[in-house]
Amino acid sequence: MLAALIFAAPAAAPDINVGGELLRVLLSLAAVVALIFVAGWMSRRLQARTLPGGRRIRCVETFAVGARERVLLLDADGKRLLVGVGQGGLRTLHVYEGAAPVEANPPAAMPAAPNFAQLLSRWKGKS
Repeated sequence: MLAALIFAAPAAAPDINVGGELLRVLLSLAAVVALIFVAGWMSRRLQARTLPGGRRIRCVETFAVGARERVLLLDADGKRLLVGVGQGGLRTLHVYEGAAPVEANPPAAMPAAPNFAQLLSRWKGKS
């Protein structure tokens, strides 16, 4: 009896609907990708939210002085501060007196860098 069970023919495998399984896998993949995009959108929305009073400190400009050292021009409560940032921490270099200047003629914007499609079309045109 035991030998008959061991050497018995295997039962027929159930029919698998390949199209249905493929559709299930593709829908699952699409759902995961959609969740990634929704999480990115939500994180941007939550980071953009500001407090009712707004920001009181704003970085106007930064300049790299060395590999790890920077100079920051900060606008804090209407005053301008020049701050040095380095390995040792922060150090106030200068406090500008009076209100922050308002530029009547802001500098002209730099021309936009070409995107990849424009660079590729230029490269194809040269050859």
